[in-house]
Amino acid sequence: MARSKTSQRWLKEHFDDPYVKMAQKDGYRSRASYKLLEIQEKDRILRPGITVVDLGAAPGGWSQVTSRVIGDKGTLIASDILEMDSIPDVTFIQGDFTEDAVFAQILEAIGDRPVDLVISDMAPNMSGVRTADQARAMYLCELALDLSGRVLRPGGDFLIKIFQGEGFDLYHKQVREMFDKVQMRKPLSSRDRSREQYLLARGFRGV
Repeated sequence: MARSKTSQRWLKEHFDDPYVKMAQKDGYRSRASYKLLEIQEKDRILRPGITVVDLGAAPGGWSQVTSRVIGDKGTLIASDILEMDSIPDVTFIQGDFTEDAVFAQILEAIGDRPVDLVISDMAPNMSGVRTADQARAMYLCELALDLSGRVLRPGGDFLIKIFQGEGFDLYHKQVREMFDKVQMRKPLSSRDRSREQYLLARGFRGV
C-alpha cells in the first residue's frame, strides 16, 4: 500500500530530526530522552540512589536516562500500556494505567518505600479531535497526580507532560496546592509545533 503524503512527510521529518540521529548515536531508545536530559541539566531532579516511578515509559527513553543517573542503589518502577524491552534493575509493569488493576500493581510494586520522584511522559493515542484528545490527556494527568499524592514522600517531586487547553488551569491550581513550587518547562528537543509542555512540581507537601 502506498504511503500517504502526510505519513511520508512525517517519516522524512522523523529521520531528518537531529535528536533522532543523536538518540541512535548515543544509544537511547527515543528522542524523548533528550527532553528529560534537558530538564535534568536545569533542575537536577534525578540523583543517585533515589526511588522513581516512570509512567508512560515505553519504549524506555526516560527509563534509560533515569537508571543511568540513579545507579544500582536507586529504584525505578516503570509502566506503560505497550511492551518495553527490559532495562537492568528496572521493574516494568505492562498494562493500561487507567485500569484499577494496573494502578494497584504499580502501588504493590512500590510497596512501603517512599518515592522521591514521579515522572510521566504519558499521552493518549491522538484521534485528531482536539477537544476529545485534550480530555483524554487531562484524565491521564489527573491519574498521575493521584498516584503522586499517594506515594511521594514529603518534599518529593513530580514531572509530567501536559497540553495547554481545557482543564489545564484547574489542574495547575490543584498541583500548586500540593507542592511548594510549580514551573513549566518546554525543552528544546520538544518539537515547536507540539502543544506539549512539562509541568515540574517540587516539594510535595504531604497528605
